[in-house]
Parts: sequence; C-alpha cells; structure tokens
Amino acid sequence: MGKLDGKVAVVTGAGRGLGAAHSRLLASEGAAVVVNDVNEENAKSVVDEITAAGGRASVHVGDASEWDQGEGLIRQAIDEFGDINVLVNNAGILRDAMSFNMTEAEWDAVIKVHLKGHFVPTKFAAVHWREQSKAGSEVYGRIINTASEAGLHGNAGQLNYGAAKAGIAAMAIIAARELGKYGVTANAIAPRALTAMTENIFPQMEIKEGDFDPFAPENVSPLVTWLASPDAGDVTGQTFVVYGGLIQVMQGWSPAGKIQQDHIWTVDGITENKAELFANHDPGVPVFPI
Repeated sequence: MGKLDGKVAVVTGAGRGLGAAHSRLLASEGAAVVVNDVNEENAKSVVDEITAAGGRASVHVGDASEWDQGEGLIRQAIDEFGDINVLVNNAGILRDAMSFNMTEAEWDAVIKVHLKGHFVPTKFAAVHWREQSKAGSEVYGRIINTASEAGLHGNAGQLNYGAAKAGIAAMAIIAARELGKYGVTANAIAPRALTAMTENIFPQMEIKEGDFDPFAPENVSPLVTWLASPDAGDVTGQTFVVYGGLIQVMQGWSPAGKIQQDHIWTVDGITENKAELFANHDPGVPVFPI
C-alpha cells in the first residue's frame, strides 16, 4: 500500500531533473502521474520508467504557462485517470543577467515560464476542486509550488528569477487561504539541487560511488511526496528549504524593529529615531544564508 494509492498527480517540467524525480517517487507511492514537459522524448522516458516499474503514468507535451495547454494538462489528468489530486508546479528556466544588462525578452521569458506557468495549472485545478466541493464531493487537493532561495533572500544577477520565485512563494500562501475551505492545501519548496537548469552555473561535483550526493534531485522528492500525502493534510501556506538531508520550514516577513507614536512622523523625526528602528536589525543588504 502506497501513501498515494488512488490519487492522481500532475507534475510540470517533469522530463528530467527535479520533475522526473518527483514523478517517479509519486508513482512509487501509488499515484497515477501525468508527466508534463515541452520535450516529448524526455517526458516519454520518465513515463516508460514508471510503467516499467508497475506504475501508471501518461505523457503531456506542452507549455503549462499557455492558457489552453495548461487547461489541457489538468483536463488530461481528469479524463485519463478520473481526477486530479496533486499538482506539482515545477517547470522553469533561467535567463540570468544583472539588472543593467537584462533584456526585455530575458525578463518576460522567466516571468512567463515560472510565475504564469505556476498560475495557469493552479487556476484550472482550483476550478475543478471548487466545482467538486460545490457538488458535494469530498475534495483531496494538494498544490506544491517550486520557489527558490533566490526569491526568499535575493540573489544578484537573478532579478527576473528571484522576483518570479518570490511571487511563487506568495502564490502558495494565497492559494492556501483561498482554497482551504474546499479541501485543498498549498505549499512551496525552495530546493537546492544540481539539474540541467543549473549545470552552467554550479560546477558538477565529484561524488564517490556509494557516497551521499547532497545535490541530487532525488533528495527533494520525499518532501514533495510527503506534502502530497494525507500525513501533511494540516500543512498549508508553508515554504520549505530542502537540500541533501536538510529540511527547513521558513518564516516569512515579520517585524524586526519598530518605532511608533500617536501622530504622523516627520522626516527629521524618523532620522532621530533611526537607531531605535534598527536597534536589532542591520540596515544594510540582508546576508544570504548558506
């Protein structure tokens, strides 16, 4: 018996890397998986692996950020497997550049693939779950978004990517607020892993046979699968950093200092109280945690 027996999952950008690893583990826990990718050969390879291991899966070729293709992706899950229970928004690209060098095309491409590519499948899955709930059916819905520490902490050279990933983390919180009454949870992960998307940024590590590879995409998939499972039914609106054997649940924006009075501040008044405002908080650029 798997934790996801009878459930149906959709994973975007699942032809390789993180998405492929998620698809394989979700299927091993009993879920039927729709493997989405823009590359048919890659998606079919993952589906073949799943079916060879005795699982159920199908290929969806398309761009999840396109309205009709994103809708078709969700519809395929429902038509082929009877429902959609788990949506893993994973598809992404990089177009890194400093703000003063970034082109309009580099900005638009990353925002579209990441931010809109998360929204479109979420929208159509949400429509289905809401309709189910209004019809009196019990809903089992899980959304797992893929954010990044670049969005949580900010990373130079990734203004487009970081902005999209920060938005994706916010989307998980908002979806959790909107869809909780229908039986849906929504969370986000910020994974550290070496994949085809990062191969030109980070050097490939030499891992001796039998040693633990902290950057393997497979390290991220147990958290994704846990969030998709009944065991995490009370976990929603959360963002997690996951790397190797580390899982951190993150706390979002919270007050780090304050000044307050019962009338409007003057500019000089703020200056005079600056030390109090930053008594426990460095006013410089936040440190990127390692």
